[in-house]
Amino acid sequence: MGANSSSICELPENVYLKRLSGAEAVSENDPFWNQLLSFSFTAPTSSAELKLLEEATISICKSLVENNPRTGNLGALIKVFLSRTKELKISAECQNHLFIWQAHNALFIICCLLKVFICQMSEEELQLHFTYEERMPGSYETNSVSFYSVSGVECEDLIEELLCCLIQLIVEIPLLDITYSISLEAVTTLVVFLSCQLFHKEILRESVIHKYLMRGRCLPYTSRLVKTLLYNFIRQERSPPPGSHVFQQQTDGGGLLYGFASGVATGLWTVFTLGGVGSKPAPQQEQSSPLANQSLLLLLVLANLTDAPDTPNPYRQAIMSFKNTQDSTAFPSPSPHAFQINFNSLYTALCEQQKSDQATLLLYILLHQNSNVRTYMLARTDMENLVLPILEILYHVEERNSHHVYMALIILLILTEDDGFNRSIHEVILKNITWYSERVLTEISLGSLLILVVIRTIQYNMTRTRDKYLHTNCLAALANMSAQFRSLHQYAAQRIISLFSLLSKKHNKVLEQATQTLRGSLSSDDSPLPDYAQDLNVIEEVIRMMLEIINSCLTNSLHHNPNLVYALLYKRDLFEQFRTHPSFQDIMQNIDLVIGFFSSRLEQAGAQLSVERVLEIIKQGAVALPKDRLRKFPELKFKYVEEEQPEEFFIPYVWSLVYNSAVALYWNPQDIQLFTMDSG
Repeated sequence: MGANSSSICELPENVYLKRLSGAEAVSENDPFWNQLLSFSFTAPTSSAELKLLEEATISICKSLVENNPRTGNLGALIKVFLSRTKELKISAECQNHLFIWQAHNALFIICCLLKVFICQMSEEELQLHFTYEERMPGSYETNSVSFYSVSGVECEDLIEELLCCLIQLIVEIPLLDITYSISLEAVTTLVVFLSCQLFHKEILRESVIHKYLMRGRCLPYTSRLVKTLLYNFIRQERSPPPGSHVFQQQTDGGGLLYGFASGVATGLWTVFTLGGVGSKPAPQQEQSSPLANQSLLLLLVLANLTDAPDTPNPYRQAIMSFKNTQDSTAFPSPSPHAFQINFNSLYTALCEQQKSDQATLLLYILLHQNSNVRTYMLARTDMENLVLPILEILYHVEERNSHHVYMALIILLILTEDDGFNRSIHEVILKNITWYSERVLTEISLGSLLILVVIRTIQYNMTRTRDKYLHTNCLAALANMSAQFRSLHQYAAQRIISLFSLLSKKHNKVLEQATQTLRGSLSSDDSPLPDYAQDLNVIEEVIRMMLEIINSCLTNSLHHNPNLVYALLYKRDLFEQFRTHPSFQDIMQNIDLVIGFFSSRLEQAGAQLSVERVLEIIKQGAVALPKDRLRKFPELKFKYVEEEQPEEFFIPYVWSLVYNSAVALYWNPQDIQLFTMDSG
């Protein structure tokens, strides 16, 4: 790195880096640091060069790991950075490009070194490397290490000081063109500090870094950090254009000093595309705002840290409790992590960013955990802006990873817990839904479109993944909505009955297979038999649920849904076999009554009726049908509840997003322990 380095492949031989990692101690006041931090650097242009950067860093790190116990150069570098950050705010206000740029370069080197250290050693070893000092000549100590006492009053804790400094930098330095890169690097370095989780199969519950971040000097900054990261996501600030920070100043090595926006950072994020972890990055994930993306990933990591034995995760507490800037009511006391944010801006950003896994996950966390956000969103009169992107995720289920589909589905389930939402979606009329390709939908309500997409997801799941969890949540969302179905589009009504038809055929097929197998087993000793009983049980549960959904609509809003009655009558033969089935007899009573009542009226009207005439008879009959003849059932209501240990799902998921989507970060896939490369 240093002023003369121009490409990644030269880094291992760079004289400044060799001195940093070598056997000679460098004092904090040595002019060497100005030389080291005044580097120009040709930006990487491919993911192959990113690997080269990693490999170059590893070779330097190995040397530093070996020599640092005697030199303390890592600690010296960190202290140089810390001393320079004290003037950063003034430098930003005074437009002191050079000072900010050198502070950034120092942090970039620290981040590169940390990433390799964390991958290759335990947290205890990492702590030791932060405590090593230069061994003074004439020292009589038996070992070559003297170090600060972590608990000693006279000694500082360098890890805590660095973490606290990074947080202060993020929350206090104004975001300008000249500070964008160092703000991004500070967020990235915090992600790297927490990345020890990647190298453990089990969920970390007692991490040293977690303790620093959740107590002590970092704790007072919790709410400000969460707020800043949220605003970084909301603002989606683009990185300054390459070349906007070129300084016409000569160094000892000659040549231009490049501000980092035109150097390593820009090159890294613009070319960084990593596959793996089963994720299928969407095209928009070519990051237009690296700071927004990185801030969101850090926020998700912090939100999913496990609680300490004696205290809940303060970052999650902050996310759960923040309020709208328009809300003047007092915070419940005590509320140490309380803050306010502009909900309108947050809502707009969430609507615009739903194509990424991480934005969908943030939406889920806010809807599930922050009642203020949930209440605000459910009161919006433009819910289609939020719901349509979620439906599009589900519609393109084949192109999404399973976790993204789950999150989208759970968001719908949470929304459908609200009766107001279930009513209002049928009042929003949409025109020309271009991404829905099965059929041209020139005009349809948001509610009917939601039903179509959820049913399509169920049918996809039946033929492909056969995931019971997916089925359950899809059916729960439909059940929550069923009593409020209004003016269902004829295609939505048809698809409800078509799904029932598909389930009926599947039921008959499994029943036939079970019967044949049972007959065969009577004349054969072969074993074990396929568990058709279990398959049959699952299918019958789903059929029961579909019948309950149809029944709920008929008993609560029959007069609002002539198209559903029409579809029911058109396929009335489907229901015949279930009339006397012991599992469905009770729920079939109302459906049977409705079919009989309207069939009789159609027969009285004569043969060769047009569709329009049939619908007219149904509408007239809906008024005449005695409601007291329909048996009342308990209202269908399902509520989403997280699993007992949600971290077992969310922490690997969040880190897979970091692995795939983080800006300017590369980890060797062979080192990853937390998840397999084909999970996701």
